[in-house]
Formats: sequence, C-alpha cells, structure tokens
Amino acid sequence: MNVKYDATRQGLDLTRRPRRLRNSAAMRDIVAETRLHAEDLIQVLFVRDGIDEPVEIASMPGQYQHTLESLVNAVHEAVDAGVKCVDLFGVPRDEDKDAEGSVAWDPQGILNRAIRAVREEFGDRVIVMADTCLDEFTDHGHCGPIVKSPTGDVVVDNDRSVELYERMAVAQAQAGAHVVSPSGMMDGQIAGIRSALDSQGFEDVSIMAYSAKYASAFFGPFRDAVGSSLQGDRKTYQQDPANRRESLLETQLDLDEGADMVMVKPAMSYLDIVREVADFSPVPVAAYQVSGEYAMIEAAAANGWVDRQRLILEILTGIRRAGADVIFTYYATEVAGWLAVGQR
Repeated sequence: MNVKYDATRQGLDLTRRPRRLRNSAAMRDIVAETRLHAEDLIQVLFVRDGIDEPVEIASMPGQYQHTLESLVNAVHEAVDAGVKCVDLFGVPRDEDKDAEGSVAWDPQGILNRAIRAVREEFGDRVIVMADTCLDEFTDHGHCGPIVKSPTGDVVVDNDRSVELYERMAVAQAQAGAHVVSPSGMMDGQIAGIRSALDSQGFEDVSIMAYSAKYASAFFGPFRDAVGSSLQGDRKTYQQDPANRRESLLETQLDLDEGADMVMVKPAMSYLDIVREVADFSPVPVAAYQVSGEYAMIEAAAANGWVDRQRLILEILTGIRRAGADVIFTYYATEVAGWLAVGQR
C-alpha cells in the first residue's frame, strides 16, 4: 500500500513538545537531570595473601584478587582516572582463618597490610576505605563467632561480634584507613565501633554503615572473590528482601548511633529503598552495585546480547537517579575513564 505525504496537512496544535529537548546530543546533554562523575564512584578491590601474581576471579571476569604490589598499581589506575575512593577487602590464607576471624585485627593480616601499603603510597590523595566484617576471616564464613541458641540452632553471636568489630575497626584505623565500613548487620555495631575509635584517638575516622543490607542471591560471585568458607546462609542477620520498612528502621538506628554515611546493598533490585533512604537521610547515601549484578552484565555482554558500555552507564545513572550520592562498583576506574572523554 502506497501512502503519499500530504503537504497540506495541518500539524497537531500542541503547546508542549518534549521532543524538542531530545533532538541532538548537545541538547540532551544540557538538559540531563542526573549526571555521573568520577567522584561518585568507589572502586572495590580485593587483596589476597600468599599469591605471587594477581588471580582473576572466575565468576567476575576482569576482576582480580591482587597481590600487594598489583593492588597499589590498581589504585594508581583508579586515581589517574579520577576516582577518589577505594574500598578494600582482604582474602587471607585458609590456614589463617579461625572461629573468630582473629587475623582481621592482626597488624600483619592481609587487609591491614594492604591498608598501610595504599595509605603510604597515596597519603590523602585517595580515600582508603576498609571492609569491617569477619566473614572473609572466619573458618565458618559467617560475619561473627557462632554459638548454639537455646533451641539448638547455630547462630551468630551478635554482641560478641560487635566486640570483635571494634577491635577490627581500631586495627584498620591504626593501619591508616580513612573510613571503616561495618557490613555485618549486627545490632549496635555502629555505636560500638564509634566508641572504640573515639577512645583510641581516631575521632576523625569515618564510618560507612551498611545500613540496609539484604540477604541477597546477588552476592554469589562475591563469595568466590573472597574465598568464603560459608555453609548455609545469613538470613538471621541480613535483611529479608521482602521488607521495606525494616530498612528505614535499620538506617535510622545507624544514624542515631553516629554513622557518617549509610548504604543500601544491593543496588539494582533495591532502588526503591535507595530513594526512600535518600529522602530522609541527613548524611550521604551509598549504594553497592554487587558482584551478581556485575556478573550478569559481563555474561550478557560476552554473549553479544547487550551494548556493554551503554548498559553499565545506564545502570549507574539509574542508581544515582534513585538518590545515591556515591556508588560502590567494580566498574569505577573504567567508567571514570569513559566520563573523562565525555561518555555518559
């Protein structure tokens, strides 16, 4: 069927034509409501004890368990790209793990050595953040020592865990961390850590609180990244994905206890929580684009199913649009490079 254009046809009588503000790349750029900046991105890095060269993480292609030397090189790449903060996770040798995770506060433990190495190399040019949790360091893989409950179930001892987090946070501060980031979801952990840091003269060390951390299936590849020994799950202390109001309570408690920043984790499936937390939080809000989110993007891109760069930028922009001030992401260095040349 041939349809001829009728030059005499009158146009629609429209006052508003939103497409006017989309008709060129330059126009779209000047009216964009949300922008990503390198400073918004926190590069997550892993450092492993007892290896001589970086080991690629099978479930997270392009990410590595670093040696101390390659870790410092990775931080150099991040800083050169414009990233202002790195978050460090330690992977100890299996023989160094025990029931309480004591290598976590050992000055010669891998994470504390890594903090010192990065701080000595960069000083205050980059913010050094350290994960403050015991799951990588315990031989059972839970976020604190386990005990038998009155009903005979194996549970994590909340109050003893907080005591150990306090020791860990002080050790990280002594090693040079600017920020400690307790991620264990133990009740009272922020108040305990704040008191411990202050009593040891570390009033200027900040706390990034993992305030709304869900018991998520998206964490799967992370356990590969840190060589987790976990059997079972963490549903008794991390949040139920079905719950919304609970995350607001958890965040308010962390704020009341002195958190300097709060976080929602994971990010992509919890953007409603990010927005609600951002709407009431008086402190900066972070969201963590976790290992499973990374792995899904990489798998889809490897199969040619998606435009990798566009998808990464779209997802990160969506997290910012939801209200996150900063984003923990394995893509931080790479994305900062794209932003530097005008990609968005």
